[in-house]
Amino acid sequence: MKKIAFITGATSGIGKATAEALAPHFKLILCGRRADRLAAISEAMPTETRTLCFDVRNQSEVFDAINSLSPEWRKIDLLINNAGNAHGLDLIHEGSLEDFDAMIDINVKGLIYVSKAIVPEMVERDCGHIINISSIAGKEVYPKGGVYCASKHAVTALSDGMRMELNPYNIKVGNVCPGAVDTEFSAVRFKGDLEKAAKVYEGYEPLVAQDIAEVIAFMALRPDHVNISDITILPKAQGSATIFNRK
Repeated sequence: MKKIAFITGATSGIGKATAEALAPHFKLILCGRRADRLAAISEAMPTETRTLCFDVRNQSEVFDAINSLSPEWRKIDLLINNAGNAHGLDLIHEGSLEDFDAMIDINVKGLIYVSKAIVPEMVERDCGHIINISSIAGKEVYPKGGVYCASKHAVTALSDGMRMELNPYNIKVGNVCPGAVDTEFSAVRFKGDLEKAAKVYEGYEPLVAQDIAEVIAFMALRPDHVNISDITILPKAQGSATIFNRK
């Protein structure tokens, strides 16, 4: 029988690509805020699928949605904490508190809420695998991205903490830190300004969502005794969070 993978932020970008990469190997629970996209993606999957529409920032929505699953579908083997966003690119004293709150609420608290709803069942079964999607910003800090970097540093720290705390329960925990990936990320960061978003990827070949999905699938499909605990993946043209070869 196929195991069950639970993916947050599955309506676009890395989440959607990860669902496609895992579909041959897992049954899927796809989560996101856009019900129409969830339905379309679910329908295209070559595996048994369930969808849950909720906002990871809303604690009650998270628990209500996950608790609505049947007992069979509550036995989640693989949790991909992918939901996350960047909002704005501003100096700390000029940025919007609304943007700062959104990044902390989605990237940090959302991951905590989803994990808190799912991990106790993994502990009870003495098995499971969690893969958290952090960022190169979870390893480095850059100007005008302090709060975003702080939120992704928190994801990396949570991954390390979860790995230690869940070790006695045979639960594997991995952390993925992508560099520049051409998805909706920059369009969201720049609040729909597609021209500004496009400039982020000018002059070099960025990663695409499928590149990250292949890494996630590789981690998920290792033998049970193998845990890839932390991985950073960059496009060839990227030397650090802020250094790019744009020739």
